[in-house]
Amino acid sequence: MKSFESNTSAISPNLSHVAETCLLTFYCHALESQSPNPILKDEKAVEITGRITPMLAGSDSKLLRSLYLGKIKPELVVHIALRAKKYDEYAREFIARHPDGMIVNIGCGMDSRFHRIDNGSLIFFDLDLPEVIEFKRRFYEENKRYHMLPYSVFDYKWMDAVLAYGKRPVMFLAEGVFMYLEADKVKALVLELQARFPGSELACEVVNQRWLSPVMKKMLRAKLRQGVKIGESADYHFGLGDSRDMETWHVGIQLLDDWCYFETNHPRLGWLRLFRKSKLFLRTQWTVHYLLS
Repeated sequence: MKSFESNTSAISPNLSHVAETCLLTFYCHALESQSPNPILKDEKAVEITGRITPMLAGSDSKLLRSLYLGKIKPELVVHIALRAKKYDEYAREFIARHPDGMIVNIGCGMDSRFHRIDNGSLIFFDLDLPEVIEFKRRFYEENKRYHMLPYSVFDYKWMDAVLAYGKRPVMFLAEGVFMYLEADKVKALVLELQARFPGSELACEVVNQRWLSPVMKKMLRAKLRQGVKIGESADYHFGLGDSRDMETWHVGIQLLDDWCYFETNHPRLGWLRLFRKSKLFLRTQWTVHYLLS
């Protein structure tokens, strides 16, 4: 696989191991966008990764060096692209029902979702850690409908910025985020969203809580370190046993639907499509979509 090229001077981004995962996702978007018949077309990812790649040349991070060399497992690229496409579909379906609504992209990383789904009237917020937003602002410009919020998702000040736009329908997207967060904090966050944004929607990715047992967590940690080259501080902490588990947290939380990669039956999944017939594999890592009323 060829590495990306650019004439930009070498600058190494100062990102934590957790924040580095946003670049992995972004590079998957760029690689897939340049493949024949791409699952996801993300022109901004192609453009911006071309500018970022030289910054990674001198990095001591295994993950960032693999991105510099363009060494990403093809199956991971497919999975990330299928997931991004699905979350784009959630966003488009929401703004089709609420053209003047708001979308909050939690743990946005370098994602260009606003540019992929903008209908010309929605209000869109990218939310991530200050270090990530600081880096992202080198490549994206805000405008009156697109805003970047430099906060931890647990620093609820960001909610005030969203509420300042008035009572509009809101959808929260948390793609590849919640599994890295502490379970009690995720629950508190969801309940806060329900309280402050009644009638909102939440689509978030989760892992099965069986992966959080000591033995299974050790296996998963080895997979993340060796296969994906994610750093030591990136680990899974939150999971569900069933898609309806979150409904038990509070009256008014309602499961609308759930989804897993394998259910797409996309030919690029190859033999992994067989997993769509297994409930065990379908609910290993998947997305849940709720109404928070």
